[in-house]
Amino acid sequence: MNSNQSAPNLSSPGLGLGLVQQQAATTTNSAGAAGGRTPNPIYHAPMTPSALLMQPPVQRPPKVSEQSEDEQNIQARQSGASSSSHSASVSTPSVPYSWQHPATPSSSPMTPINPATPASEYTGILPQLQNIVSTVNLGCKLDLKKIALHARNAEYNPKRFAAVIMRIRDPRTTALIFSSGKMVCTGAKSEDLSRLAARKYARVIQKLGFPAKFIEFRIQNMVGSCDVKFPIRLEGLVLAHGQFSSYEPELFPGLIYRMVKPRIVLLIFVSGKVVLTGAKVRSEINDAFNNIYPILKAYKK
Repeated sequence: MNSNQSAPNLSSPGLGLGLVQQQAATTTNSAGAAGGRTPNPIYHAPMTPSALLMQPPVQRPPKVSEQSEDEQNIQARQSGASSSSHSASVSTPSVPYSWQHPATPSSSPMTPINPATPASEYTGILPQLQNIVSTVNLGCKLDLKKIALHARNAEYNPKRFAAVIMRIRDPRTTALIFSSGKMVCTGAKSEDLSRLAARKYARVIQKLGFPAKFIEFRIQNMVGSCDVKFPIRLEGLVLAHGQFSSYEPELFPGLIYRMVKPRIVLLIFVSGKVVLTGAKVRSEINDAFNNIYPILKAYKK
């Protein structure tokens, strides 16, 4: 046999190798069948890059766009609205709230936003007045030694303090009486009790022979306190509100918070106790507590 006729064309390496393997497998299978033996399995060598290029491309099924049930409902409603009779008002398809843009108002009517509820209404916490400082002008010069000698529950030590310290039991208060006729009354629990105590001190001075009057009565400071019933992280509070607060536990265990409006100073302790001071009227203490309560709630331990 002519070698040129029997030899296959091996111009392509992948094609030539595949033909040689096919002929060898055919010879092996025929020899095994003639001898009555089970033919050996055929192992194909990995295909070369040229053989891979000759493989037909794999046809993939077209991708079907998946629509959710909500989108299908919307399209059905839109198509139904277009095929229906033309009306003056076209109803807007109901789109789930989660699909709407945050800035787009919903189709449902908005309920009016109520003003912020005071903290005392939903927590039941109301600051209690602990001390009221008031001043009054008696309108005359006073002899402090005479007052200290003839009045009850009065003490006067000019080397320590240049005023007579007088106390009464009902209401339980203390008065500082100066020689200029000015008096400071402390310790009352309400505005009315502070005025009543100041009038009693002025009556004592009148009974001692001084032409005392009761003018220019003013409340200078009110101190309130309350308990929020949960511990507070003072370290986080002073970091977030460093412009208004100061906290030095080595010097004082409480955080000092200076509120701008109303102008109130708050002493906040880790236990949840809060002291409010610096108010001239009771409403300032309540407003300050309503302002500080959400902040304390955010730093609850």
